[in-house]
Amino acid sequence: MSPLYLAAIALIIYIFTNQILHKILNLPPTPFPTLPFIGHLHLLSKPLHKTLAKISAIHGPITYLRFGSRPVLLISSPSAAKQCFTTNDVAFANRPKLMAGKILGYNYTSLAWAPYNENWRNLRRIATNEILSSHRLQMQSGVRIDEVRRLICRLDRGSRLNETVNMKKMLFDLMLNVMTMMIAGKRYFGEETAAVEAEAERFREMVAETFRVSEASNLLDFLPGLRWIGVRGMEKRLIELQERKEKWLKVMMIEEQRRSAGDKIGGGGRKKKTMIQLLLSLKETEPEYYTDHKIGSIIWVLLAAGTDTSAGTMEWALSLLLNNPKVLKKARDEIDEKIGFDRLLDESDLAQLPYLNCVITETMRIFPVGPLLIPHESSEDCSIGGYRVPRGTMLLVNLSAIQNDPGLWENPNEFRPERFEGLDETRDEFKLFPFGMGRRRCPGEGLALRMIGLTIGSLIQCFDWERVGNEMVDLTEGGGLTMHKASPLMVKCSSRPIITSLLLNS
Repeated sequence: MSPLYLAAIALIIYIFTNQILHKILNLPPTPFPTLPFIGHLHLLSKPLHKTLAKISAIHGPITYLRFGSRPVLLISSPSAAKQCFTTNDVAFANRPKLMAGKILGYNYTSLAWAPYNENWRNLRRIATNEILSSHRLQMQSGVRIDEVRRLICRLDRGSRLNETVNMKKMLFDLMLNVMTMMIAGKRYFGEETAAVEAEAERFREMVAETFRVSEASNLLDFLPGLRWIGVRGMEKRLIELQERKEKWLKVMMIEEQRRSAGDKIGGGGRKKKTMIQLLLSLKETEPEYYTDHKIGSIIWVLLAAGTDTSAGTMEWALSLLLNNPKVLKKARDEIDEKIGFDRLLDESDLAQLPYLNCVITETMRIFPVGPLLIPHESSEDCSIGGYRVPRGTMLLVNLSAIQNDPGLWENPNEFRPERFEGLDETRDEFKLFPFGMGRRRCPGEGLALRMIGLTIGSLIQCFDWERVGNEMVDLTEGGGLTMHKASPLMVKCSSRPIITSLLLNS
């Protein structure tokens, strides 16, 4: 027999043996065939969430895949997601050990990538208590209002010059200053100086790169043998990004805050410590735990997640409104009626603007900023939908597929905020959960909703918006862990009369 014939027989035996074993072990349905070494990697293409949605449409909402050497559970239904994050929440509270977590996550010790252990609970407590609690958010409301009004003033100046505005950049800078004010007590960007603008652009590039390389599609995570033959491009890319990130954090954040804390002590000041200064003070009592790397990892997770996700959602919201002028008019009419023309919208007004909230909810439904939730991993055998899920299985929840499923939503591709009018959103919470669920749900949900509501409401109240040209705004999605527009939103705006009140009181 020829070697080729023997190889073909061996392949057939492997495939059918694997399928029989799959059924004996009561694993979820899986695409046929599962190829040696690569598993189902040959089926994947970008954007990943759309490819996985097609696989689920064929094989069901609970699908078992092989990404090379790694078993993967793909979930794309509310009932299956509910089982993952209620009954089996502890079992799925871990993160898989992906290369991004090892290099960018400080060897799996950062808040985003740490396993479910005491270190993660401590990091979560610091983030929640020191910056994201309801009390803290209320105390910092003035920061958010001030930054939004600075944005309005910048846009007003541009409108008087008939400038085309890059809203992606504007919204990112807004969120970056909000986060640095909350974390470090200082706004770093948007001051229109060349040096400051260069630092802001450097940070934007690092955040964008972080989310691009953190997607669950790095071949080295699933085919580790590639490293033995010199395929290490992604690893080198991650190491270089981490080096840039650490240098930026040390120079721009940690060292400056260390000097600032010393100046306050020397001057006898009693001003409340910033979050970074609090962490530096904890380092004095627990230097082994609160290293500069640990402090840097906490700062980075809060800065990156707090800027990228909210700015991205606001860009999608404004894009959808520009493509749907009737929705934009209805949202503006509500604001004009409830707020009037003699003052600017405030955070306390958001509860009285139900249609604006529907606009934001509908935006997050169509374009969830994390179309695939950050991967989880099972720490023990468990059962989902009657199927056995082995320990060490990576969990991918296709949030985009759930929130755009025509079986769950009428005409899901239509931007129709009215679908949420008069509805209790918590009634079907596993049909819509853009901030995740369970123990590892995003702790920044409260901040995000406040900022998105305040910003989009203020932009609607203060400006008339128009597209650049007659074409509809391009809604093509970009790649990466978070869902962003492939091209930045470029628009023109003209100031409404209420802007005069703002400028007189500024």
